This record gives sequence, C-alpha cells and structure tokens, in this order.
Amino acid sequence: MAFLLLFLLSLLASSATACDRCLHQSKASYFSKASVLSSGACGYGSQALDFGGGNLAAGVASLFKDGAGCGGCFQIRCKNPSVCSKLGTTVLLTDLNRNNETDFVLSSRAFSGMAQKGKGQEILKLGIVDIEYKRVPCVYKNQNLAVRVEESSKKADYLAVKFLYQGGQTEIVGVDVAQVGSANWSFMSRNHGAVWDTSRVPKGALQFRFVVTAGYDGKWIWAKKVLPADWKNGVIYDSGVQITDIAQEGCFPCDDSTWS
Repeated sequence: MAFLLLFLLSLLASSATACDRCLHQSKASYFSKASVLSSGACGYGSQALDFGGGNLAAGVASLFKDGAGCGGCFQIRCKNPSVCSKLGTTVLLTDLNRNNETDFVLSSRAFSGMAQKGKGQEILKLGIVDIEYKRVPCVYKNQNLAVRVEESSKKADYLAVKFLYQGGQTEIVGVDVAQVGSANWSFMSRNHGAVWDTSRVPKGALQFRFVVTAGYDGKWIWAKKVLPADWKNGVIYDSGVQITDIAQEGCFPCDDSTWS
C-alpha cells in the first residue's frame, strides 16, 4: 500500500512544479483551550503540549491526510496589516478540522501569536482571520524520533505505538516491525492519527523501519534497536534516529516570494 502511494506521488511530480514550501491562502479561527487540540484525532494527548509548545492546530482533511499529516509544522500569518505581524507563528498539526470554512483552527496561543506585539487580545476579538500559510520543517534539537507504547498493547498479542518528535518536513506512510537481528518483518497499520498497530507481535527486542515521504520518491529509514524485550505500556523509547528530510510539494504555481 505504501509503495502504491509513493507511485502516485511520482505521477504528481510530473505535472507540478517542485518546491519545498507552497504558499496557500485561507482563513483560521481558534479554540480557547489548547487541550481540545492536544486530545484530538492524532492521538498525541498531553505530549502535544510538550513538543508543540502550546502552538497547536487542527487542519482540514487535505492537511490531516487520514492521519499522515499528524505532527506536521506550518508557518501561518494573518493578513490584516493593522493587527498582524509579518512572520506570524509556527503551529503543530494535532487534530482534524471538520469545518471547511477555515483550513485551520488554532489554539488561542497560536492565534494570538500571529499578532503584532501588544495586539494579542485585539486579534482574539476578531475570531476568524484571513491567512496565508506554508509547510515548514519541524525542528527538535538533539531529539530523536520517539516511540511510545500505547496502553492498549498486550505483549505477544497486540502492539500499538505512537511516534513523537518527527522532525523534518516528511510524513510516515508505512511502518514495519521485527525482532532485533531478524529479517522477518511484520507490517503495521495506521490505527488512527499518529498511532500504528499490529496483532503480529515479534518476540524479544524490537526494531522498526519506516517509509517516509522525502521528495516524491519516499525512502526507508531503519531504527535498529528501539523496544527492549521487556517493553512496557505507557513508556516512551528513543528510536536512535532523526528524520530531517525536506519533502517537496507540487505547487500550482510554485511561488512563496511574497513571504518575507
């Protein structure tokens, strides 16, 4: 399935101009409580507040991508020159926005972060604003991709994991798991959002490999020693790898020259 998706991405590349950041026009509104977004469809829970800094967002289906867009970073700025700053703010996608009137619903912190200094309350009073936005790399300095074993996991019968601190500008579109040192891989399925699971749980210590979009072709990334043989539910494990690639988009046209 992952390879079919990558093939379709290559077809898109032939008909679009490649660039690393496409500029989009839309609108944004906000939720007053960031906890609504952290507990959203991506399944991050309270971890989102840690690595998102409270600048969280729900994105429409074309950005959520059935969960593949979870953890993506976007730079957003509003277009009211009397209130808005030129740089705007950077947000982390943690939820699905089911209201197609706006591409984003932001946390109040992120929404007010688009304002000029001292005008945070003024922009909140507007409630909804015109915006332009682009995908940008997520940067977690000295932080590897982390794997959290979900509470629903049951050793030998069921394994569900959630991926945290996904850097770069990519999306995980495929995951396999195997015993360390073994070539007998079991594929995992996306349960929801950033959570992947399998009922074919290898014994012993576990390694993972991922298919991530990087450019249009995708690539494999191996994490050779991740979960110990005595892995435990609710614990976060260091994968030992960092994803830093910049995936390209097909823009029509490819131009973010107006962003300064």
